[in-house]
Amino acid sequence: MFIITCPFCGERDQSEFAAGGEAHIVRPKQPTELSDDEWADFLFMRKNIKGVQFERWNHAHGCRKWFNVIRDTSNDKIHAVYKMGEKPPIK
Repeated sequence: MFIITCPFCGERDQSEFAAGGEAHIVRPKQPTELSDDEWADFLFMRKNIKGVQFERWNHAHGCRKWFNVIRDTSNDKIHAVYKMGEKPPIK
């Protein structure tokens, strides 16, 4: 377990949150023009790297708001937390 600082509620235990996957995935502008393989890539293919990754999190057992986290997946160290729609801080 680790502590996540919700930008709306403050520090809370990880158990209060739900991970939402990789952040900053841009939806295709013309999804109906994509092939099945291209659409599958958009829906399912993520980096899932060992190291620093940009992720979406939801404070499921708190304010229920979404926000972004820059987290090192190899040691769960959180480098930054920022609200949805904000630009990521320089790491």
